[in-house]
Amino acid sequence: MFSKITSILQHAVEALAPSLPLQEDFVYHWKAITHYYIETSDDKAPVTDTNIPSHLEQMLDILIQEEKEREHGETGPCMEYLLHHKILETLYTLGKADCPPGMKQQVLSFYTKLLGRIQQPLLPHINVHRPVQKLIRLCGEVLATPTENEEIHFLCTVCAKLKQDPYLVNFFLEVIQDPVLRTSRRQNKLKGLTSKSAASIIAEDKLKGQDSVAADTQQPVQPEETSSGAEQAEGENDLPQQPDDLSTSLDELSIPSSPEALDVRPHGDYNLVNSLLNLTKSPDGRVAVKACEGLMLLVSLPEPAAARCLTQSTCLCELLTDRLASLYKALPQSMDPLDIETVEGVNWGLDSYSHKEDASAFPGKRALISFLSWFDYCDQLIKEAHQTTAAALACSVRQRFFVGVMEPQLMQTSEIGILTSTALLHRIVRQVSSDALVHEMVYFILGDQREPEKQMDVNRHPLRNRLIEHCDHISDEISIMTLRMFEHLLQKPDEHILYNLVLRNLEERNYTEYKPPCQEDKDVVENGQIAGAVDLEEDPLFTDLSPNTMLSNQEWLSASPPASPHHSKNDGKTEVHKIVNSFLCLVPDEAKSSYHVEGTGYDTYLRDAHRQFRDYCAICLQWEWPGLPKPLEKCNVEAPFFEGYFLKVLFDRMGRILDQPYDVNLQVTSVLSKLSLFPHPHIHEYLLDPYVNLASGCRSLFSVIVRVVGDLMVRIQRIPDFTPKLLMVRKRLLGLEPDGPIVDHMTLLEGVIVLEEFCKELAAIAFVKYHASSTP
Repeated sequence: MFSKITSILQHAVEALAPSLPLQEDFVYHWKAITHYYIETSDDKAPVTDTNIPSHLEQMLDILIQEEKEREHGETGPCMEYLLHHKILETLYTLGKADCPPGMKQQVLSFYTKLLGRIQQPLLPHINVHRPVQKLIRLCGEVLATPTENEEIHFLCTVCAKLKQDPYLVNFFLEVIQDPVLRTSRRQNKLKGLTSKSAASIIAEDKLKGQDSVAADTQQPVQPEETSSGAEQAEGENDLPQQPDDLSTSLDELSIPSSPEALDVRPHGDYNLVNSLLNLTKSPDGRVAVKACEGLMLLVSLPEPAAARCLTQSTCLCELLTDRLASLYKALPQSMDPLDIETVEGVNWGLDSYSHKEDASAFPGKRALISFLSWFDYCDQLIKEAHQTTAAALACSVRQRFFVGVMEPQLMQTSEIGILTSTALLHRIVRQVSSDALVHEMVYFILGDQREPEKQMDVNRHPLRNRLIEHCDHISDEISIMTLRMFEHLLQKPDEHILYNLVLRNLEERNYTEYKPPCQEDKDVVENGQIAGAVDLEEDPLFTDLSPNTMLSNQEWLSASPPASPHHSKNDGKTEVHKIVNSFLCLVPDEAKSSYHVEGTGYDTYLRDAHRQFRDYCAICLQWEWPGLPKPLEKCNVEAPFFEGYFLKVLFDRMGRILDQPYDVNLQVTSVLSKLSLFPHPHIHEYLLDPYVNLASGCRSLFSVIVRVVGDLMVRIQRIPDFTPKLLMVRKRLLGLEPDGPIVDHMTLLEGVIVLEEFCKELAAIAFVKYHASSTP
């Protein structure tokens, strides 16, 4: 009570007294603080019962006013006094000792406001960045303390300053000296401090004559226990240092760091990162998010030395990845894949889920959102990080999380476990966006093999083979989820995905039967035809086709913008209208139902195919794929051909389209259509050219569909009223008719509808790709 009355009287006196010059006023407030420690014997009273907060606020206001009155960049006498007399060092020491109680809060607030409000660069001064570095070490030592808010605001202010001037980060990268020497120095300091109190040290500091510059020049300070080269270089040009300086002495008064903090900072040479890492574990969500924001600023700094120190001398990679692993392990063993796929609110900064307010809650939703939010943070951190840091973080995620935690879950034999872990992998594949993490995830799933596959190579990368096997699993749910995962994986901007799954097996074009051209073949090619090509109109399988089932030249040309007049038709490619008609005519008339329903024609696929092909071209542009197939003369066509396990499973599934569930068929055809969209000449030839001359024992997508159609034509004869039933099933699938009695052969009828739509989609893709290649 008495101190509050004193404070009120002091403010009244200051208001009535004539204004002093700024420097005298500044010195007065600082000496008032130091006198408190000399004259006050009761150090138990909280700092809010003293005048210290008021004096600190006045000092800050004076510094701001002085800067406004001077030209930009000019240092005034008050700032000179603060720097020369190491006021920040003294304040740090008092804050570390937290004397009187609550002083640490006041010091943190003063530092934060000083760095945030003063426009001139302060951190380059050794008497600023050195105490700032020391104060950083105090932050995050103990979680849920009363000073946590002030700590995080101070740390984020420092991070913002480093973001403005990245070179300043070098002042915060310490070089560890010899540990024996460091221990010896620490013990020598402790011997002289065992009997000293805060008040006695303040008195000694005052008696040393702070205004005597001559005394300072005689005894320069020795290097700190840990100091950067930048600090030492600046120390030669900066103001001389005092012997036995006050802040160094008071440095030993506080309680040692907690074991928790010591676990986090084993190297101790990038304390800004270590303190932020500790605060990311704060039970206060706002503090944790601010700490994450501070780390985001630090990892994005362009300084190579900071990136190396961050990855080699801190626990950033380990802590981020280990938390990711622990959050994954906290998930329920069984979750609905639809819940995993559709859950929202996974932005890392907005992780504020309330179970009571959620109408669509399900068991494990809180844990799932926490995991996906933290994964999103790791992904964004890697995206923003310096290249060195990004590579190290992504590698850590792969080794400590993907391989160490996820792989055993994906390799298990429990169907429920497989489904849940595959659904989580699918969600991760969809969500990941940083190039470095995409790269590591791809190599985790597919391995690093790039040589052509052999049928005996089933154990080269067990996870890859297991996932491909799951595309043809006895459980349709597992098959669909794994196929979805691969479908989204194919859309990621990494060249290794398609090369590993498909292209490495098509590189030599040994799926074709190579015949050295003779003079007669050359004459045929010059006449606008392909040597050895078979016209489907003459194929015995298509003898029942009438002119009404085919698109005329005018019809397929009118379905899309006209081809460029500069494009030559005699370029060696199969004429596109023949390819389009080949796919459109595959399904016999009696098995077609789309022409009975409006808006389901082939042209409806053109717009989607054009958009998707443009997107795929943008992804593949940087991979510098060839525009034409590799010449057969340079290919090893004698080598045995194997389409690879991925295409083998897809072709096998496609061959059973008439006997598989509707949802499985949709997913298989979706993956195949995505593959067909890639603008690589070998993929186009193998998947979209019906006229390719296949080598003996080889199959292509078109040949697989031909076999399915042959089987269909036989089975149609055994089903009475096939066409009306087919039309009714199509209308039910489109929602044009309500569900009625169960129709016989429902699986077959649904398979026929998917087959017809797939052929139209392939025709549209072939046309769009041809048109794009003919446009200069």
